[in-house]
Amino acid sequence: MDSKRAMLLSRTLLGALLLAAMPVTAVASSPSAKAAPSAKAADPEDAVHESDDGHDHAGEDHDEHGDGHGAGDGHDGHGGGHGSRLSDVALPLQLEGFPKRPKPILELGEPFLGTGTLHPGYKLPTGAVWQPSLLAFGNLRTGLQTFTPGGSENRTTEWANRLDLFLNLFLSGTERLVVGFRNFDRSGRFSGYVFESPDPALDGEFRDEFDIDVEVLFFEGEFGEIFPNLDLEDHGSLDVGFSIGRQPMFFQEGLLIQDTLDGIGLTRNTLLPKNTSNFRATLFLAWDNVHRGGIDLSDAEGSLRGTNPEDTSGQLFALLTSTDVRRSTIDADLVYVQSDNPLVGDLAAFGVSAVQRIGKMNASFRVLGSFALDDETAFSTDGALLFSELSWTPVHTHNLFYVNNFLAVDTFSSAARGPATGGPLGRAGINFAAVGLGSYGAALSSTARDVVGGAVGYQMFFDHTRKQVIVEFGARFGLENDVADAFAATARFQTAIGRRLVLVVDGFVGHLSGLAGLGDETLYGGRLELLTKF
Repeated sequence: MDSKRAMLLSRTLLGALLLAAMPVTAVASSPSAKAAPSAKAADPEDAVHESDDGHDHAGEDHDEHGDGHGAGDGHDGHGGGHGSRLSDVALPLQLEGFPKRPKPILELGEPFLGTGTLHPGYKLPTGAVWQPSLLAFGNLRTGLQTFTPGGSENRTTEWANRLDLFLNLFLSGTERLVVGFRNFDRSGRFSGYVFESPDPALDGEFRDEFDIDVEVLFFEGEFGEIFPNLDLEDHGSLDVGFSIGRQPMFFQEGLLIQDTLDGIGLTRNTLLPKNTSNFRATLFLAWDNVHRGGIDLSDAEGSLRGTNPEDTSGQLFALLTSTDVRRSTIDADLVYVQSDNPLVGDLAAFGVSAVQRIGKMNASFRVLGSFALDDETAFSTDGALLFSELSWTPVHTHNLFYVNNFLAVDTFSSAARGPATGGPLGRAGINFAAVGLGSYGAALSSTARDVVGGAVGYQMFFDHTRKQVIVEFGARFGLENDVADAFAATARFQTAIGRRLVLVVDGFVGHLSGLAGLGDETLYGGRLELLTKF
């Protein structure tokens, strides 16, 4: 080795020794070396580099052991050592300030969100390891409500009830079997008592809609996790998710599909086309329990009676995709619905959306269309729907201000809508949304037919989010002479009671402009609901 190389090597070793001997705070206190706040730095309790007093202490020494030694003085609290050394003392789970885990009504196997030693599970011949646990949970809703869709002679006052009960059998992190019941309602009709109704047959009558039918029953999993022995190195293409059975489907925020369908789906996730961070594609086939969104046929006879009735011969085919790009998430969905009933008809529908942040605003924009493949019917129509949502948090608050707008050209039909979900414009706000309990109607129609409108609302949180108030104004203006103008204001208050109860109080008042030959009408309604979560 020549002298120049030997001199260079000695200088390098000396520099490394000097750097290792420097105190930790000599580096940490440099402004350029400070770590950036975490993504949750808006919450002082979640920020890595913020303390409870709201100040950044990244470059300060702390005496955490009460022995006069700071983090940068070369002591670790165990007889010396470098200040950056991690402690060998095992600390228990720090749960101070966290609420206790609410126990479900039924829990067998590993406790959900519990602590302790996990059961080793059972190894299947396929190589998968399953750790079964059964969990029962649900909601019980009961409410007193009165409303008029126009004119006091049409008032409905009722006591309505709804029970959603689920059994979730966890087998692994990716496989589970779900069974669900809705025992107090059937086909959009709810058990309870009707105090007054436009229908004389219902006045003063108790409605018994008790139902033991299974409303949800599906199994979901992933082939690669069930058959790991087929690809021990995980280099293949077996990471395909699937679900089969009666399952809830919700796409384009319920504008395109919002229903519980009997079907099978295959999903390929974590695909990486160029200039994307993720691409997901789902193929779905539904062979039964398809409900068609359309006009209210409450007075019709036969199987098509009611709101969003079941098409007993309907089948649905869908290609559903989601793509993450640098600044947005783009969903593109195609749906074809086939029916043997000429009163329903075949339908093709699509939806394209972009969800992103614009400055400090949350923004989503959607374009949807429907096409009747035969003659138009009440359920298969030609139309387009443009829908936008903007929301932001005002400065120095945790509240939410939102502005939603829509434009429907001709009549847009959703591919599938459940009986208690109302129309596609329910997404616009609480003035348009169905409450999903009893026959209580929305203040404004959610039908997407030749109309332009929107909603402006403000959501306020109190008592560490245990209480909230929403105040919203909504309006819709007809683009054709036979579509009435209407506007309404709705207020909602809800508060948590203990760990499992939520009290909800809301009411609306509105105005419906009369069409040719008809007078204007005043709309109003109010309701009191107690929600029990278990």
